[in-house]
Amino acid sequence: MAGRVGVLAVQGDFERHCDSFRRAGAPPVAEVRTPADLDGVDRLVIPGGESTTVGMLLERYGLAAAIRDRVAAGMPVWGTCMGLILLAREVEGRLQPTLGLLDVTVRRNAFGAQVNSFEDEVEVAGVGSPVLGVFIRAPIVTRIGPGVETLARYGGQVVAVRSGAVVGTSFHPELTDDTRLHTWFLGLETAPEK
Repeated sequence: MAGRVGVLAVQGDFERHCDSFRRAGAPPVAEVRTPADLDGVDRLVIPGGESTTVGMLLERYGLAAAIRDRVAAGMPVWGTCMGLILLAREVEGRLQPTLGLLDVTVRRNAFGAQVNSFEDEVEVAGVGSPVLGVFIRAPIVTRIGPGVETLARYGGQVVAVRSGAVVGTSFHPELTDDTRLHTWFLGLETAPEK
């Protein structure tokens, strides 16, 4: 089981992830806003929010470089919705700051605007029975590089991926009562880059 979990807390609905980890029996959950906060955690979640804004804030506060360094040293990281966009190497049709930690290309708002938000079951590899996926202006993965595994599809589109200890999901599991994905993330082993 994991050590201390950090949830990036510069913008977005980070409190819901904190609550999900507590319900999953995680050790104390830390809100991460600075590189010093990051030093105190063993794994990190990047929640939903506005990817362009958060990408700029990460660069401004020195968190982008700190996150890249920690992931290179093996720290597991999980991005949900906006977090997946920030982890991607490329964003279709946009030049925006990303961490480039997943060799994928993503398309923002692939299922439509906020009014097109929906919930449906999604089968995620390694989790067992389907989870409820909450899709809010959700991205999809349109290109997968070598070493990236597809964990889930919805309607034929890739909505969850993993490369070592780096995981991205298009949907928001923290907005449901099901903590299985949070428990699964707590069990991910550290995996230093080669």
